[in-house]
Amino acid sequence: MISALPAPTRTLLLSGGSAEQKRQELLTYFTQTWTLYESLFDCLANEQAYYTRAIALRHPLIFYFGHTATFYINKLMASGLITSRVDEQIEAMMAIGVDEMSWDDLDTGHYQWPTVPSLRDYRSRVRTLVESLINEMPLTLPIGWDSPAWIILMGIEHERIHLETSSVLIRQLPIGEVKPQPNWPVCPDACQQRADVPQNRLLDVPGGQVVQGKTDETYGWDNEYGQRVSDLAPFKASQMLTSNAEYFEFVADGGYQDNRWWDEEGSGWRDFARATMPTFWQGSPDQPDSLALRLMTEEVAMPWDWPVEVNQLEAAAFCRWKAEKTGQRVQLPSEAEWLLLRESVPGDQPDWAEAPGNINLAWWASSCPIDRFPQGNFFDLLGNVWQWTTTPISGLDGFKVHPLYDDFSTPTFDGKHTLIKGGSWISTGNEALKSARYAFRRHFFQHAGFRYVVSTHQENSVVNPYETDTMVAQYLDFQYGPACFGTENYSKTLVDIACRLTDRRGSALDIGCATGRASFELARHFDSVTGMDYSARFIDVALQLARGETFRYALQEEGDLTALRQVNLSESGLDGEQAGRIHFVQGDACNLKPQPDRYDLVLASNLIDRLRQPARFLHDITQTLRQGGVLMISSPYTWLESFTPKENWLGGFRENGEALTTYQALSRLLAADFDEIAAPQDVPFVIRETARKYQHTVAQLTVWRKR
Repeated sequence: MISALPAPTRTLLLSGGSAEQKRQELLTYFTQTWTLYESLFDCLANEQAYYTRAIALRHPLIFYFGHTATFYINKLMASGLITSRVDEQIEAMMAIGVDEMSWDDLDTGHYQWPTVPSLRDYRSRVRTLVESLINEMPLTLPIGWDSPAWIILMGIEHERIHLETSSVLIRQLPIGEVKPQPNWPVCPDACQQRADVPQNRLLDVPGGQVVQGKTDETYGWDNEYGQRVSDLAPFKASQMLTSNAEYFEFVADGGYQDNRWWDEEGSGWRDFARATMPTFWQGSPDQPDSLALRLMTEEVAMPWDWPVEVNQLEAAAFCRWKAEKTGQRVQLPSEAEWLLLRESVPGDQPDWAEAPGNINLAWWASSCPIDRFPQGNFFDLLGNVWQWTTTPISGLDGFKVHPLYDDFSTPTFDGKHTLIKGGSWISTGNEALKSARYAFRRHFFQHAGFRYVVSTHQENSVVNPYETDTMVAQYLDFQYGPACFGTENYSKTLVDIACRLTDRRGSALDIGCATGRASFELARHFDSVTGMDYSARFIDVALQLARGETFRYALQEEGDLTALRQVNLSESGLDGEQAGRIHFVQGDACNLKPQPDRYDLVLASNLIDRLRQPARFLHDITQTLRQGGVLMISSPYTWLESFTPKENWLGGFRENGEALTTYQALSRLLAADFDEIAAPQDVPFVIRETARKYQHTVAQLTVWRKR
């Protein structure tokens, strides 16, 4: 076991004990994390190693040495807990890291990095500031998102993430620029060559229901909160992680040369990287006896019984090859399948008297044999190396962005970042929890390997689950979002007026329904509702909401910054019963199918001044109303030639030298068939364009009863 390092500690609980006890726990957690992180850099052989780029797609380690300290200052400044910086230049230079967004997207930027001594001095000043803040800040329990302690925990867990990612970069440095350290001992089994590498086999997993969503009392990243329920069919899973020996069978069979096993992304990376075997293998696959394995600070003769460490593209290629060889549907597990397997391991990191696997820096600073840690009927369900899945990361239902770290999760919700589960030997803090959800690009290297399953499960591939179309996003926020400047929800206001003015509760038509809010409100009161819009995109959104799905959308904040929100009917007090009474359909208001005497109410909101032929619409819609039915027209009358040819405008121009308003024109056009049953009424609404730009509009509502 690792003993020279300070204990990695258990993840801090958010409640329990007194506030002063928790303050001391927080201080201990902070200082131990800080010391642990700095000790990692003792593995560098010289100062030059700080400035060597281990890989072209990431900054050199000097950046990461300073980055975790600047993170504290930048978040404390953003939260208002401090009002002045420690070093503006360092904090600007080292604020943002590099995500390998593409394996061929080289960052050629040149930086004037600070010296190592100056960064050590900077880190010392930041440490003193944070320790002082912990001792003096107000603290109440339980610690929540709005607590100053949450920001401190955010910095601690952020540094623990970089403890692991920096160890991977150290592992990718030239061997001459690193040196072994007694504080970071390699598993002693690395010196032994086993003749009896354990043979992997498939075990039955009965399936069942998996409920995701963080419920424990520990710090969590925003993507862990919410809920997702998955019902899994029975499947089989490999008893152990895939070993170097098992993976070598794929390499020896020409797996890296055979395009059948690689998808388009995988073959692109393989050809770009000129890969013929796993990155951390040293030597030639043609001479297996000479192969070595690069660890963090040294090379050892190939430990064939250790887990292979590859990226997701390589793991997926192996599974396709294995499927062909066995005739079974071999693939990587989904996140839900891994969680079902994880149920075999009792408890979680805060509860462990002793770590049940090679995790939390409780044992060694390397991997170990795949049969070293039994966990139920399996081995290494957690620990040793991370395990790749097939699941692209996305928010759970109810996902909300933490306002002080709005770009932690959402940039990865692009369908291109795949979840890893289970943690590795160096995964500590939040990373070692069951609820942890971390994802990387599929070409990314971590201390990660895989186990495989035989399963019928198929993940849905979503490129971007957040709707970014400006019009759709704005209408979703307009119809379902929070009230702005005290203005009541426009759709709900119109429906409330409709219900006061008509006694009939038969059939209603919401024409120009957009994303459907008024349709859902009408369904509270009417037996059947038709929601119609010209835009298939709007109708598709309304249908998803009607199915009970959560719809996510991105709103522009300013410039390239966005705010992510989501809509679910339950958040508006609506449910499936109302949705079941609605029929959403795409249709052209100027080309309606003949449906005489069908509706008791027609609501046309913000529609009349967006039609090519508004007079034709009024003629056709009259036929659809039953005798005594009500027609409601709400509009700001913003006539534009881009929507309506000027000769078709109903009003807003001079006729025979006299001003003709739209209200006057409506009175004239509807007089033959309708009685006006209420005085025209102004109904305001607000549409958000950006965080600081809102469109405030006043529509006029007129209400007519068919004779």
